Amino acid sequence: MKNFKHRAGAVAGAAALALLAAGCGGGDSQAGTAEDPLEISITTFGTFGYDDLYAEYEEANPGIKIRHNNIDRGANAQTDLFTKLAAGSGVSDVVAIEEGWLGAVMEVSDEFVDLNDYGAEDIKDNWVDWKYQQGTDAEGRVIGYGTDIGPQGLCYNGKLFEAAGLPSDREAVAELFGGDDATWDRYFELGNEYHEKTGLGWYDQSGFVWNSMVNQMEEGYYTADGDLNIEDNAAMKEQFMQLAAGTEAGLSGNEKKWDWGKGRAFTDGSFATFVCPGWMLGTIQEQLESAGGAEDSGWDFADVFPGGASNWGGAFLSVSEESEHKEEAAKLAAWLTAPEQQVKQSAAANNFPSTLEAQQQLAEDATPNKVFNDAPTGAILASRAEGVKAQFKGPDDSVIQEKVFGAALTQLDAGSLDGEGAWNEAIKLLNEQVEQD
Repeated sequence: MKNFKHRAGAVAGAAALALLAAGCGGGDSQAGTAEDPLEISITTFGTFGYDDLYAEYEEANPGIKIRHNNIDRGANAQTDLFTKLAAGSGVSDVVAIEEGWLGAVMEVSDEFVDLNDYGAEDIKDNWVDWKYQQGTDAEGRVIGYGTDIGPQGLCYNGKLFEAAGLPSDREAVAELFGGDDATWDRYFELGNEYHEKTGLGWYDQSGFVWNSMVNQMEEGYYTADGDLNIEDNAAMKEQFMQLAAGTEAGLSGNEKKWDWGKGRAFTDGSFATFVCPGWMLGTIQEQLESAGGAEDSGWDFADVFPGGASNWGGAFLSVSEESEHKEEAAKLAAWLTAPEQQVKQSAAANNFPSTLEAQQQLAEDATPNKVFNDAPTGAILASRAEGVKAQFKGPDDSVIQEKVFGAALTQLDAGSLDGEGAWNEAIKLLNEQVEQD
């Protein structure tokens, strides 16, 4: 099996990083005062739900002022982080790291503070074991406190289901897909039936369905030993061709990822199902509001997912070695990721916590989510989190997801490539985008 390293260009060379490591020192400063507060910077991405928490922290800590920057999406946040690492300056005191590019971050983990020096060991039992371990590098340094995780359920539009003669009650929908025995075979079978009746899309585009399939595998784009796991992976190709067959049959709405016509596709019936890690619920809400829809859209959330338990995404808060206020930055990161704050973050962003206490509270509260037809989304995500295991993410995992398979599947959706052609295109792009030793 080929062994690949993270493309050096993503970090602009090891030499730059060596200079960065040597040049950025900076100890902790004394906390400021209400009149002259100490400024702590933080960079997040997507929908984090932290705005109210920043204000709460500042009120409780009048000597601290939080300067926050939120980047639109994870891929752009990754570019921003590695560009600043290579430049040797500009990284925020606290920075959010997405699971998909954690492997690349681990290759430069010494650019981030070991949170063991600031009490990580004392609070490690807050998190599910695998999340805490994900944020720990090969030397045992804890470089990130977990924020959310991404257990997946199935979003569907009940109004569209009813119009096609399918049940819309979320429990009946879960049974329709097979309940605990739900499979991708059944998902595509139902999709073909829906498309034959309506002529409409079953899913928005192929890329997100593919991400879900890959994340569900015991080993994804990399083996647990860090070897690339694609070209000779017959099981992966078989699943790719299953998705391709559905797309060629008209099940894809051929929507632009992260756009959806500024939310239009969620309101005009363009597609009927959507793969939903917890954090994606917040994305859907934003899209619905952007398109002028919300609580009457018909979207719902079922406790079922093709192929069983699956985790897509989740993030961490890390403290940069560049920070001149490491102690205060570490305190902020720990506070933002504590169970009490994770519950509030979930309410604001519709994501699902990585701490055990917060998960339990959401499951017990079962608060109705008005945007999703009063579905108890927290309780459903707690159920979907059962059986989830962390998949090893290699250094180029996000590159492969976005620039290799993402690019090939865009061509498949557009009809310019068939399934075999899209697979071959992905392999070609893999060899172009991911540098071999």
